Amino acid sequence: MARGHTTLNSPPPSQDEAYREAAETYGGAIVRLARGYERDADLARDLVQDIHAALWRSFAYFERQCSVRSWVYRIAHNVAVSHVQAALRRKSGGLVELDEIDTLAAPDNPEADVGEAQASQRLLSTIHRLKPADRQVMLLYLEDLTAAEIGEVTGLSPGAVATRISRVKSLLAESFQSPETER
Repeated sequence: MARGHTTLNSPPPSQDEAYREAAETYGGAIVRLARGYERDADLARDLVQDIHAALWRSFAYFERQCSVRSWVYRIAHNVAVSHVQAALRRKSGGLVELDEIDTLAAPDNPEADVGEAQASQRLLSTIHRLKPADRQVMLLYLEDLTAAEIGEVTGLSPGAVATRISRVKSLLAESFQSPETER
């Protein structure tokens, strides 16, 4: 039998087993998510640990009413949003609504070769400026979740998720256009 799958007759995995399987399967996504919410590398590592601790605790009451994938993302995003909100209480300002973002953050070194790494950094810089709800939708979208799956995690309707994604994609398309295409 494949790992992580139970038959109808087998008992659900224990809290430790369920956590271990989820951490193994989604560990990389948790790290990417933490980097998406927290720009400081040390704080991102702390956030990863906080997410793992909350995830382990959560499997004590996980009733399998949604997929393990949705559950992991829900827990991870809830912890990350709480992390951002706590940081905001410590220092005020900086986050904006999706409609309020007028330009992307400038690249760190405009003289450097404009490559994939720089575009990723620009994308993360923009995502860091979004309010937690919009940031959550975009990070889940970048993890290839569908609008319905994102809705399960966030509590938004799939239509609201699709609208947010479309608005951010339009913003990014405008912001990432090269100067040659604007002539």
